[in-house]
Amino acid sequence: MKKILMFIAFFALIMTEAFTQDHRFDPPWNIPPKSKVMFTIPGVDNVPDLFGDINNPQLVVFFAGNQFMCLDDLVAAFKKQYPQYQRIFAETLPPGILAKQIEGGSITIGNMRITLQPDVYTAGKSRIDKMANYFVDTTAYAYNKLAIMVPKGNPKNIHGLKDLGRKDIKVSMPNPEWEGIGRRIEEAYIKAGGVALKNEIMDVKVKNQTTYLTQIHHRQTPMRILYAQSDAGPVWYSEAYYQQMINHPIEMVTIPDNENITATYMAGLMKNAPHKQAAKDFMTFLTSPTAKTIYRKYGFTTK
Repeated sequence: MKKILMFIAFFALIMTEAFTQDHRFDPPWNIPPKSKVMFTIPGVDNVPDLFGDINNPQLVVFFAGNQFMCLDDLVAAFKKQYPQYQRIFAETLPPGILAKQIEGGSITIGNMRITLQPDVYTAGKSRIDKMANYFVDTTAYAYNKLAIMVPKGNPKNIHGLKDLGRKDIKVSMPNPEWEGIGRRIEEAYIKAGGVALKNEIMDVKVKNQTTYLTQIHHRQTPMRILYAQSDAGPVWYSEAYYQQMINHPIEMVTIPDNENITATYMAGLMKNAPHKQAAKDFMTFLTSPTAKTIYRKYGFTTK
């Protein structure tokens, strides 16, 4: 009887460990604003891509999500340079989702519905060009390239994009239907290994579930690698750079220029911006030396 009870206790312990989620790497990775009540519960109540003051904001900015790491410094510097704006709200969701939010007028996350309209929208050049009718002004302000994010030590010995086609490699890949980076990564696959490599990763491995398609890669890909669910993920260089900045057990495999692509980040001042002067001031700020220094700090490049 004693042995049976010991076995039951041991089995219960194993099952508990198997089904207990490890949250040590969960976002938010930024510094949350201070409130009288700080209530962020990893895995339950945690909204890392909504920033700042959602009530009566003086400026609303929709950022392409992979810029999330810059927001603490950007917002602080903008408030210092333009002290008349202290209530700022920003979203850092995938640009395709933000575009749908603009078109539809709202977004629901969990049980929360947001109907705020942006003053400024940022995304890659191709999407800004497609949405040209929404803007009265656009400007380029930062640039990026691709890298491969892998666990510390690079246990699967990944050296380049071609390795992502290997059968033993579990890939975390942005879904091109949701995220613009997905299309750009497909371009890089073709540069590195032709259409055959792209099809292997995006068709064959999706079907056999060794390529996982994300909906919000700047959160899912790091977490999947940190929690050993994926072996590698193509990301923007700045994203792998940032994970190393915050001392997560991540390494970066660089991609040679002849297989890489360049992203141009552009901002558009919305025609129907609710806070027109604040929008103009923020557009000016994004191309200032201060903002460029912040972007370079987090692995982006500027001109």
